[in-house]
Amino acid sequence: MADLDTVSSVYIASPEGDAGKSTVALGVLQMLCACTARVGVFRPIARITDETDHILELLLEHTTADLTYEQCMGVTYEQVHSDPDGALSDIVSRYHQVAEECDAVVIVGSDYTGVPSPSELGYNARIAANLEAPVLLTLRGARRSPHDVAQLANVCVAELAAHHAHLVAIVVNRCDPDRLEEYAAAPEAAGVPVWSLPEDPLLIAPTVAELLQAVEGELYSGDTALLQREALAVAVGAMTAEHILERLAEGWMVIVPGDRSDVLLALVNAHDAQGFPSLSGIVMSGGIEPHPSVARLISGLRPRLPILATKFGSFETANIAAQTRGRLSVGSLRKVDTALGLMERRVDAPTLIERLQVTLPSVVTPQMFEFQLLDRARAQRKRIVLPEGDDDRVLRAAGRLLRRRVVDLTILGDETKVRARAAELGVDLSSATVLDPKRSEYLSEFAAEYARIRASRGMTIERAREIMVDISYFGTMMVHRGIADGMVSGAAHTTAHTIRPSLEIIRTKPGVSTVSSVFLMCLADRVLAYGDCAVVPDPTAEQLADIAISSAETAARFGIEPRVAMLSYSTGDSGRGIGVDKVRTATALVHERRPDLLVEGPIQYDAAVEPTVALAKLPRSQVAGRATVFVFPDLNTGNNTYKAVQRSAGAIAVGPVLQGLNKPVNDLSRGALVQDIVNTVAITAIQAQDVSDQGVQE
Repeated sequence: MADLDTVSSVYIASPEGDAGKSTVALGVLQMLCACTARVGVFRPIARITDETDHILELLLEHTTADLTYEQCMGVTYEQVHSDPDGALSDIVSRYHQVAEECDAVVIVGSDYTGVPSPSELGYNARIAANLEAPVLLTLRGARRSPHDVAQLANVCVAELAAHHAHLVAIVVNRCDPDRLEEYAAAPEAAGVPVWSLPEDPLLIAPTVAELLQAVEGELYSGDTALLQREALAVAVGAMTAEHILERLAEGWMVIVPGDRSDVLLALVNAHDAQGFPSLSGIVMSGGIEPHPSVARLISGLRPRLPILATKFGSFETANIAAQTRGRLSVGSLRKVDTALGLMERRVDAPTLIERLQVTLPSVVTPQMFEFQLLDRARAQRKRIVLPEGDDDRVLRAAGRLLRRRVVDLTILGDETKVRARAAELGVDLSSATVLDPKRSEYLSEFAAEYARIRASRGMTIERAREIMVDISYFGTMMVHRGIADGMVSGAAHTTAHTIRPSLEIIRTKPGVSTVSSVFLMCLADRVLAYGDCAVVPDPTAEQLADIAISSAETAARFGIEPRVAMLSYSTGDSGRGIGVDKVRTATALVHERRPDLLVEGPIQYDAAVEPTVALAKLPRSQVAGRATVFVFPDLNTGNNTYKAVQRSAGAIAVGPVLQGLNKPVNDLSRGALVQDIVNTVAITAIQAQDVSDQGVQE
């Protein structure tokens, strides 16, 4: 349990609804997760409905403390209204139960549904004061001038002070994007940092699934994976087909009666046609289904575009749609990335963390490690090429990376098809470059360079041109020529398909003859490096030495102090055999090549990680019992061990990270999730930063 005196907390409060507290709370939660181990969330007051509290449900998905939904709830509005003092006592008691399990807590104040009410803010201020939680005040800039915001801020600051609540900072949300600095400067009399966030229509746009529920409809046809796309605008298709086609815009949801066959077919075909916007969906109104022959035609076209059917008429459907506001909820990944991106760009995290007096831990949790990866990649953005532009996971990962501004991206594939599919998925690739190797202006240049590199193998320009059309070769050549800083591939291709072009074109670093891999194993309280678990089946002693040195360098690059354990079934001088002798020779080679590295071998895993075992077997070792880098004697052992630890200990395995190459190229598992791709791209970008800092010897 945590010492309550060391628990950092922040109270997100607002005097009104629609201020975007969920955006602010989510961003602050991530900032805390990046720098401390166990972060929880608490909702002092919640409405009792048949549905769960969507803000609490969303935030719980991103917390790192082990808390249940019920634990994080305080009291109901009914309890507050009937007995304010008793409710406050219950809130304090329940909060302390949460705080005992956390190092930091994000407290999200009550929601509002009417006009700004300082008296309601006053009750939240009382709660914050009793919880000894500093207040991050959130104000709405939409439909207000900077002067209006300043006046509201003055009222709120006075109300907080009257109840002895400590104001730590102000966020003015949903501002005119062209006047952000004016809004940030307006409440300067508050004497605390003020940050402004722009209005982003995406955050309030309903998804197709939310509209489906609102109009009490059913999915007539289409791809269910596209139901999570946001409808950026809703229009009624009451004109003739040609006039509707003239007015279509990206992300529209169009309402059309089911018997308007001409309009219906025009919209279905326009969605798939080059040169027309990608729609979010169609709503067939009036409870009318298309004529059987038209229905058969639509079925034959197999449209991915979601087509919904509702019993309501066009006017009523439009009215319902206009009043349906999108939520920042668990399934809204695009909204989540947008919200996090706004907070990352506009709020100074170090300043806020310092003002919250967050105690920084000595351990690194998996979540901290993942968050820090993105922060490090974002600090010096690099261009990464993703060759597999026809894979939905790659496109979704690209969208997340671009929205969070982690890297710049080049995606390979047919540009029309890639952008069309991305639009269908609700992925914004407007800031990405899409190249088709077959039609690229680089093709001749790349073929000539490849022919030069492989001239000793009899390579001709004609053959080189055929090879360069392959996405892995094309992407690798982009890295070699400096057009991209790194490449990530393998979601739909083999490891060999990714590595072979790298060995031929990029080649290994000076002094390294082995390309190997390392997994960064994120355990509950630390991050370890395991190598090689993916590339070299049965390494020689010389290759093991290469793997050890490369793994130590990779570990150091990602903040792990390298203490290298050369693993075997024997520890020290206790065993003999071909396998042990190989590890012993490899250890000696590492000592010879890198005398500055702390390395021990041969050593068994238990002696490497457990201090009591280390004391008995290798009492004078600087590595035994404290190892952070584990070098396995062969691929069979390494691959099975990392998977056993991943599954049995619940570790997050980040990788494989390829090492030993002159420039970074990384391989994905073919079962990679979107988050795996995001992490691997961030790792590749960080490797590229080091290449830039150190220079490359070709």
